[in-house]
Amino acid sequence: MALIPTLEYEQAFWQQGIVLIAGIDEVGMGALAGPVVAAAVIFKQDTTTESLAGIRDSKTLSATQREKIDSVIKNSAHAWAIGEASVDEITKINIRRAAHLAMQRAVDQLQSIPELLLIDGNPAQPHPTIPATNIIKGDSLSLSIAAASIIAKVYRDAVMTQLDATFPVYGFAGHKGYGSPTHLAALQEYGPCDHHRATYAPIAALLASARTRVSQ
Repeated sequence: MALIPTLEYEQAFWQQGIVLIAGIDEVGMGALAGPVVAAAVIFKQDTTTESLAGIRDSKTLSATQREKIDSVIKNSAHAWAIGEASVDEITKINIRRAAHLAMQRAVDQLQSIPELLLIDGNPAQPHPTIPATNIIKGDSLSLSIAAASIIAKVYRDAVMTQLDATFPVYGFAGHKGYGSPTHLAALQEYGPCDHHRATYAPIAALLASARTRVSQ
């Protein structure tokens, strides 16, 4: 059974007088194609868990459930924003730094400047001026982080569905750029496109093989 995120972390900081707290999460780090996307969500102090029933770690929800709660989050939040880093940026600076860049961009797009960031996962300080607290399994524990995971996932899924219309041979709408058997088979048949991440092992191997064939 999926854990139900709460406002326990947020309330602890609210009680310390820290009002504007942004939950941050990213999606797409493990994908072979497409951007890495991050979202930031700030809830009001009078927010209740009951008013946002249905929010869970985005990975535990169906696409229909995510899309439904996505609109609830956006209508309920004090502020929310999306940031992304492109495939070119992932190639140039590596995926971890690109994910942090996407997080920084999401925070900088917020209508209110947060005083603190709650970030899912291992220690990271993605913003140069705003302190961060990292929470292991934060997308299962913190309502703000779980909300960010949902709106980031809905946004990125829409981006990959749009790419599918231009590059239908890869089936992006189905696997969203991850290394599914269908995706890997298409890569073997058609090779990668510009939206594939050249430094990721399956793509790098195909590009190296292509270069070898050209040089022979």
